Amino acid sequence: MSTQEELQQVDEDLARLRAEAAELRRQVGEMGPTDATERSSLINMADQQEALSAELEARREELLKRLGEE
Repeated sequence: MSTQEELQQVDEDLARLRAEAAELRRQVGEMGPTDATERSSLINMADQQEALSAELEARREELLKRLGEE
């Protein structure tokens, strides 16, 4: 896979993860009185998605740097 193709894949994955995390947070915000365990689980999943997004963002920056050097 070329650097450009990998960058495109990372961008797609990053957009997907950000959208999923936003959707999870939206769901938490819309919940009425509910099981605290369920709410906590959704918040934890959103946090994990955001952590993955941060890792992908670092990978994206690395790829952009590599492209600039080529």
